Amino acid sequence: MPRLIVIIGPTAVGKTQISLNIAEMFRCPIINADSRQIYRDIPIGTAAPTAEEQKRVTHFFVGKLPLDEYYSAAQYEADVMKLLPRLFQTHDNLVLTGGSMLYIDAVCKGLDDVPTVDQETRLLLKQKLQEEGLEKLVQELRLLDPAYYDACDKNNPKRVVHALEICYMTGKPFSSFHRNERKKRPFDIVKVGLQRQREDLFNRINGRVDVMMQQGWLDEARKVIQYRHCNALNTVGYKELFKYLDNEWEINFALEKIRRNTRVYAKKQMTWFKRDPEVRWFHPDEEQQILNFLDNAK
Repeated sequence: MPRLIVIIGPTAVGKTQISLNIAEMFRCPIINADSRQIYRDIPIGTAAPTAEEQKRVTHFFVGKLPLDEYYSAAQYEADVMKLLPRLFQTHDNLVLTGGSMLYIDAVCKGLDDVPTVDQETRLLLKQKLQEEGLEKLVQELRLLDPAYYDACDKNNPKRVVHALEICYMTGKPFSSFHRNERKKRPFDIVKVGLQRQREDLFNRINGRVDVMMQQGWLDEARKVIQYRHCNALNTVGYKELFKYLDNEWEINFALEKIRRNTRVYAKKQMTWFKRDPEVRWFHPDEEQQILNFLDNAK
């Protein structure tokens, strides 16, 4: 049976280099599972694979979508599951790598069949959030879907708004679409997790912000600020740089916020990934052990 090798871990841990080496070892392409690297025009701020790295190994789902195009984990699942059979015709192994937890689960486990939200409903809820505020929407969610209200992060506007979008559009509670049934996949899955000591990881995060600024991240943010309302840019890094470009923050304050918020996100990623008992964990420096593990896990 063909095999999908999944390389996961927090931001800045070192997934890119390990994934490139593994893909070269098995002479196979890499499928990106980072929800922001899918978009064009923001390669620096998303630490997307460089042109040189993409010449080394063929990549899919990197720099393909315009910033104003809506894209969801459900769409990603459908697109990847359509692509994999074609790639498996010529490859026994494929590499999937990224830090977007929901995208990884979408491919490995499958998502519940939640309807895609239409543009009219999306705009309506966006307007309600702006005019009425999050707390009002949270209370509305409590009435329409008390089960999801009890379980969800009520401080996360994206989660609250999406649940209400489904309630409005279907007339059914958002929670009614959640069956949590794992979908069967026609391929084997082996998961490799990369981890570092917290201090080491945080130092890498802090240093990477400096490198990205040297690469021209601020100019990149300036070029895309007109798309700040798009979900593609509702992410750590751009939100803080936009504050600087709006003259609300000093640049050093914005950069320190980016470092802090990225560290918080990395901890969230590790908490999510550590729940998965199928992951075999390694330090990125243990590359030979990783290759041996994959070779023996055939």
